[in-house]
Amino acid sequence: MTDDPAFPRPDPGARPDPRAALRHRTIVLVGLMGVGKSSVGRRLAAALDLPFRDADIEVEAAAGRSIPEIFAEMGEPAFRDGERRVIARLLDEPPHVLATGGGAFANPETRALIKDRAVAVWLKADLELLARRVGRKEGRPLLKGRDPMDVLREHAQARYPAYAEAHLTVETGDTAHGVAVEAVIQALLRHLNPESESQ
Repeated sequence: MTDDPAFPRPDPGARPDPRAALRHRTIVLVGLMGVGKSSVGRRLAAALDLPFRDADIEVEAAAGRSIPEIFAEMGEPAFRDGERRVIARLLDEPPHVLATGGGAFANPETRALIKDRAVAVWLKADLELLARRVGRKEGRPLLKGRDPMDVLREHAQARYPAYAEAHLTVETGDTAHGVAVEAVIQALLRHLNPESESQ
């Protein structure tokens, strides 16, 4: 039997793509505002050939108004309740990469859902770096009229114990998004198969 170039035989020495194993479970990015959950999440989804979802955008679509408007008109407790319900719905979808708002994983019900039905990755960075990032952007209701560093310190104190319950922690620092994505992928591969070297 001769080889037909149109139907090449599989290479017995070829190694399976280790990243394929990361497509079987939703990956949820958690962490403080400004750490890059949405930016890193989009690139991570592209690298893994998975859909990307942003919980904040999904909440706004469900509520028919922006997050600042939800906070102003309904208050934070109503926002958190809606956020929890939206995230629960998203976790029913096929595997994807999900970026969450900074307070989502601090909610015990939401945290339990994510830990049970997905892989939670805490993106962590220096507070001073985050303060510089968020200070340049509008539309964050929790920063309204306040110093970003003060808010971030409060959030770190209140939320870090919850974030520490994530399956993985990845220090992103002030790296390029592509570097952060690769660091997340390598951490996920080690989490999936801790006894083998990641590719």
